[in-house]
This record gives sequence, structure tokens and C-alpha cells, in this order.
Amino acid sequence: MTYEAVLFEKREHVAILTLNRPDRLNAIGPAIRSDVHAAVGEAHKDDNVRALIITGAGRGFCSGADLTTAAIGASPPPLPTDQNSLLDDMGWVGRWAHLFFDFDKPLIAAVNGVAAGAGMSMALACDLRVGSELARFKTVFIERNLSPDSGMSYFLPRIVGYSRAADLIFTSRAVGAEEAYRLGLLDRLVAHDTLVDEAVKLAHDMAGWPPMALRASKRVLQKNMTADLDDALRRESVNLGFARKAVNDSRESIRSFAEKRKPTYTGT
Repeated sequence: MTYEAVLFEKREHVAILTLNRPDRLNAIGPAIRSDVHAAVGEAHKDDNVRALIITGAGRGFCSGADLTTAAIGASPPPLPTDQNSLLDDMGWVGRWAHLFFDFDKPLIAAVNGVAAGAGMSMALACDLRVGSELARFKTVFIERNLSPDSGMSYFLPRIVGYSRAADLIFTSRAVGAEEAYRLGLLDRLVAHDTLVDEAVKLAHDMAGWPPMALRASKRVLQKNMTADLDDALRRESVNLGFARKAVNDSRESIRSFAEKRKPTYTGT
């Protein structure tokens, strides 16, 4: 499939989605929204893709919602009249957050520059963030007379804790790469020239494991973040069953260990 506002490539079992509006720091307009939804859906459906990386072209990772006149129009869009739209209590920002959170394969943000507003939320919704020395985070919302949206109020305190999230949201101050790594906004800090290659290497490390067990592991980890112990244990039991449905990979894990060789997993 070809895309207008993003680049999408596959390297063995790893897909790379690059936001490709560098002149606007990859701000989220209608074209990027549509293409990102489609590309993430393509990666989800493709069993050969076992991990996905999201990054940005040019100087920015993603500067948030596109507020230019070209993107939002000279006047507000007409209010919807169909019932489904009128009953939609999330809007595009809610669907944006769910798009990444619901992707049940490893999802890595390769943060190459500024990640602001909904762009920062997108990075936070990923499982891991690899950044370069040029990475910078900014919550932005309060500067636009807005409270956080696109999942930021959910993801940020779970990553850095409540008080640090309050600091970043209430002040909207910029956080550079070194502080972002110290706070936990970045999980890996690497040289800018090797950013994507390092993210791909990390993704390949994950993609080398049994894909059904990998996806089940993500599901159980995500859902058990807010579960009590009994519900967590039940969910673990259910997801063990999902992983074991890949019977060939179960056999391969035992055989490769016994034969002292590197395993090859197929997801079957």
C-alpha cells in the first residue's frame, strides 16, 4: 500500500513507520492521521511483522496537532449530523491514543527531535522510547488553553509518576534528552546518527522470540497495570493458553535448548 504523508518499510520482521511532513515537524493533520491509522493496521494484520517502530522525518518526531490554517481550515468544520458521530465521546484524539495502545505487538518510538502535545502522547503510548541527543519533550496543552488529551494524562504519570507528570503538564516546560532519559521518558539514549538502526536492533531482539508469546506478553503486561492480583493471575493463565497455541514454537523452544542452537520461531 502507498501512503501520502508517511513512509512505511519492512526490514525482516520489523516495520518502520516514518511521519513524513518534515516542513511542519510532522504535525498531525488529516493526511497523517489517515495514513498512520492505515499503516498501523497494516502492521497489525501482517503476521510477518513482529514489531513496529515509529519515527519522524527531518528535525521533529511529531509536534502535535497541526494548527495551521491549511490543516484546520479558515472556519470550523460543520458539526456532524449522523448518530455515530454525535455519540462519539472520544473524537480523533481518543482514537489516536487507542490506535497505539491497542497495537498488541512491541511498539517502539524512535524520538529524533521534538515530541510535543499529541506527538508526545504518541511516543508515551509506545512500549519503549529510544531517543537521540536531539530528542525533546513538551506537553504544550496548557499553552493552548487546553487540558491534556490523546492519552497524555493516562500514559505520562504511569511512566514518570504523578508529581513529575504534574510538573511537566502544569509548566509545559521543555525536557531535553538527558533529563528525559533520567525521568524515564526515554528508555535508551543513543547517538542521533544511529537512532533508527539502534531502534531496529532492539526491535529485532524482540522479534526473535516466539511471536504469539510476545504478543500475549504485551497484552498481559498492559492489562495488569491496573488489575488487582486475582484478576492479574487469571489473565496470566488465559494468555499462557494463547501462547501455547503456537505448538511448533513450543517444540522449537525445547529442541533448540536441547540442541544448544539459536531457535527459529514461526508463530505457528
